[in-house]
Amino acid sequence: MAEKTEEDLLFKEIDEELRQDQATKLWQAYGKHVIAASILLVVAVAGFQGWKAYDISTREADGERFSKAQAMVQTGQRESVLKAFADIAADGRAGYILLARFQQARLLARAGDATGAAAAYRALSEEGGIDPIYRDLAVILGGLQELNAAGADLAALESRLEPLMAETSPWRFSAREIKGLLARRSGDAAGARKLFQGLATDPRAPQGVHARAQEMLSILGN
Repeated sequence: MAEKTEEDLLFKEIDEELRQDQATKLWQAYGKHVIAASILLVVAVAGFQGWKAYDISTREADGERFSKAQAMVQTGQRESVLKAFADIAADGRAGYILLARFQQARLLARAGDATGAAAAYRALSEEGGIDPIYRDLAVILGGLQELNAAGADLAALESRLEPLMAETSPWRFSAREIKGLLARRSGDAAGARKLFQGLATDPRAPQGVHARAQEMLSILGN
């Protein structure tokens, strides 16, 4: 049996005195404690509600900033948009920081800056504080950019893709597709054909990956 704590003994004493109907004695013994506990409870609840209101307010503020930055994307003001996301990445909440950094990389890619986008995704993939699923997503998105980036270390990219090709990885189909493109680029037509054949015949592969794999098989030929 677990050893009784002072709190257990206190409640036992209160229970015994209630049974004896010694209300006056009970109040004299524990009244101050009850008042103090009540005050602490009120303060704690008020503090929690205050924190909750602040937390909601902060989330709403970051959400509004992110929405405005998103809306600016359509204006084509690349530098202003990048700065807006950079500001969020610098002082926003964790979730919005992550979204802002992915958007920064995406905008660089859309602008044709494959090297800059690859570097931004690479930084995300190496960020220890990010959930592994998002780090792996950054490897995938960055890999697509590295295929077109001048001077990219494709051997290193292949190594980063390897664990993502496992059956347990949610990004396995995209990882295998990029690996196939790397194989074709390096002149390994047989290796590329094998990978794309696997994607083209796997019923679990996303429709887009499936269609692109079939196109690559047509390009590679027999």
